[in-house]
Amino acid sequence: MVSLGESIYIIGGRLWDKGKPQNSGESPDDAVDFGVEVSPLVLRYNVRLDQWSKCAPLVTPRYDFAYSVCDNKIYVAGGKSGLISPRGISSAEVYDPALDEWTPLPSMSNLRYKCVGVTWQGKIYVVGGFAERGDSDPHFVTFSPQRCSAEVYDTRTERWDLVAGMWQLDVPPNQIVAMNGKLFSSGDCLQPWKGHIEYYDGKQNMWVEVDGSGFHISTCRGNYPPMERLYLTMAPIGTQLYFLAGYKTYGEGEPSRTLSMVYIFDTSAPVNAWKCLEPMEEDGEKELCSHCCIVQLSS
Repeated sequence: MVSLGESIYIIGGRLWDKGKPQNSGESPDDAVDFGVEVSPLVLRYNVRLDQWSKCAPLVTPRYDFAYSVCDNKIYVAGGKSGLISPRGISSAEVYDPALDEWTPLPSMSNLRYKCVGVTWQGKIYVVGGFAERGDSDPHFVTFSPQRCSAEVYDTRTERWDLVAGMWQLDVPPNQIVAMNGKLFSSGDCLQPWKGHIEYYDGKQNMWVEVDGSGFHISTCRGNYPPMERLYLTMAPIGTQLYFLAGYKTYGEGEPSRTLSMVYIFDTSAPVNAWKCLEPMEEDGEKELCSHCCIVQLSS
């Protein structure tokens, strides 16, 4: 999911079904979620008009891919194109909303999936992910230095460059956002909140903890029953980073509920940069199918 102008675009993904897979030996009562298709579908939601429409489909169906916006175009790269394939893909493409058209781009130097995309300094960064060389043996599991790297696409020269060690971990990042000329991250896909926020120092090629960003999110929970975090996503607005979190609450003998909370960190504040908004509790359990995105409506 990505925003461009006054619209939100839902791009590709993996379609799931709940039921009993064919040729399964399980009991008919044992319903499970299983993938049925990798989708090329692209949907557009116009926020101002409250209207959905279909766009041109992806050239290559994919999920777990990187995406970003640059110069009013949507770029996607990497991901997986098959349900059972253990490897990612290296292909990339760009969408021009004025033409409603996807155009293939040069491929990255490595296969990648669960990578993260962000536009920074006028270039497209595809960071981390489960990455490997295309000529590596997929059956031989070993550490791949490509997982710690990023690939950078220059829209002017139409070429990719490799930045070794930009992510520093072999675990894919959870989310990276750009704000006021800096890149920010709060964790990886296994630990989306590391207890603090980090920014990327391009000169040193390393991630550095933001002063005053250490925070225990339990301090805002109040007197709620035990809970399990379902998701965490962040969005940059002005000088502030908004963290949207959802928790599954457990009550004795009661159905589960979802507690939605918003935490705000002001990067410009010298002290007391954190604040919490009033939580909202709802029946049922929510799932996050994508990170959040920002839409700014003109007056």
